[in-house]
Amino acid sequence: MRIAQVAPPFESVPPMRYGGTERVIALLTEELVRRGHEVTLFASGDSSTSARLIPTIDTALWRQPTVRDPLAFWAITLGEVFHRAADGEFDIVHSHLDFIAYPCAMLIGTPTVTTLHGRLDLPELARVYARFPSLPVISISNSQRAPLPMANWVSTVYNGVDTDGLRFNSRPGDYLAWLGRISPEKGLEHAVEIARRVGLPLKVAARMPLNNLADPNVRADWDYYHEVVAPLLKEPDIEYVGEVGDAEKSEFLGRARALLFPIDWPEPFGLVMAEALACGTPVIARRRGSVPEVIRHGVTGFIGETNEELAAFCARIDEIDRATCRREAETRFSPQAMADGYEAAYRRVLRDAGLVVPAPSFVLRQRTA
Repeated sequence: MRIAQVAPPFESVPPMRYGGTERVIALLTEELVRRGHEVTLFASGDSSTSARLIPTIDTALWRQPTVRDPLAFWAITLGEVFHRAADGEFDIVHSHLDFIAYPCAMLIGTPTVTTLHGRLDLPELARVYARFPSLPVISISNSQRAPLPMANWVSTVYNGVDTDGLRFNSRPGDYLAWLGRISPEKGLEHAVEIARRVGLPLKVAARMPLNNLADPNVRADWDYYHEVVAPLLKEPDIEYVGEVGDAEKSEFLGRARALLFPIDWPEPFGLVMAEALACGTPVIARRRGSVPEVIRHGVTGFIGETNEELAAFCARIDEIDRATCRREAETRFSPQAMADGYEAAYRRVLRDAGLVVPAPSFVLRQRTA
């Protein structure tokens, strides 16, 4: 297939450090290229890919603090993608821009399918999907769909993680880990309390809030950091290690006795849970959003509600077999499993549009062998 992968211009593909969506796009793109597809990646110019790269901006927006209106670069991205799509360059456009591409997708004959990476319980979204009811969309968990049952859901495809790059560790150290962005819904203060109750050190790998203080959500994250998080990071046995990139992630996650994931929002997927499993590290999480789909209670971790309950599960962490965690990641969350899901979704979208469906990738590989 001739596939356009369309990434947001905020971060490079793959990201230098924090960046879940961009990391997923990178893994998917490389696996699709490996399978013999003709893939074009629309992303920032500082991206690295085996696909044909068409830069939509020279440097990712997160590394350009002087940019005041990022929407300008979304417009450039849409222009590049859909001009080429209208000229027939692609069999299918795979957008990771959420609803922003829908008006353009309605104007061309090439099908566009969109993976929704964020939360969908925002009140404005119901109006968007009432206006664009036919455009095909893909969820990253079944729970993510709940607020928008009217959307044209094609499939659920779980995010993949770098199971080759994330090393299995059968012998953990003696600390708990928390990895994510500093935001109230991620529950870092709860992780600190749980670690206190258990009497284990907590290592925190966190991305600081963004620089765009014009955004009220960013201001709220900074308030949360200054008022809640900063004092906690000064406490004994709480170690802030900053952001960790792919090279450091195996060590950070693999040596932890468990990953703490005490979130308080409808998490669409939670990539760090799958990354921890790939390292053999069990996950102790609050029952929100996708958590029960990613973690099997009593098998790859424990799922609870209160901090007291989650702390009690920490005392039982040795009941979880770390090799089972690794196998779960390889089976359900590998790049290969993710690409299988997306190939099937692409074929369904093409069939629904009445178009010729290209042969599956294994046939393509046989013909080119």
